[in-house]
Amino acid sequence: MLARLVAFVALGFSFVWHVVTGGASTAWLIVRPGARPTSAVVPMDYQDLGDTGAVILACLISLTPGTTVIDIDTARRRMQLHLLDASQRDATVSRIEHVFARRLRTLFPEHHS
Repeated sequence: MLARLVAFVALGFSFVWHVVTGGASTAWLIVRPGARPTSAVVPMDYQDLGDTGAVILACLISLTPGTTVIDIDTARRRMQLHLLDASQRDATVSRIEHVFARRLRTLFPEHHS
C-alpha cells in the first residue's frame, strides 16, 4: 500500500514538472530562430502495464507538451508516439518509461486471466 502511495505522489509531481518544463521547451522550439525541429512517429512498448495504466499513460504523454499518442495497439502492447522534436527520440522514450510507465506499473499492474 505504501509503495502505491509513493508511486502516486511521485507520478503527480513528475507529471506537473514535465508539463511545465515540456511547455517551456516546446515554446522555445516554436519561437527560436533557426531551423525547425524534425518530428517523428516512434513506437513505445508498454509491456506489463495493465490496460487502465496504458490508457492513463497515453493521457499523461499526450498532456505533456511536445508529445502525443496517436495509436495504441493492445495486441502488441505498443503505442505510437508523435514527437515534436525527435532529435533525442530514444532518450524521450526512455524518460517516459522511467518517469511515467514505471510508476504506473506499481499503480496498475497487468492482470493475467
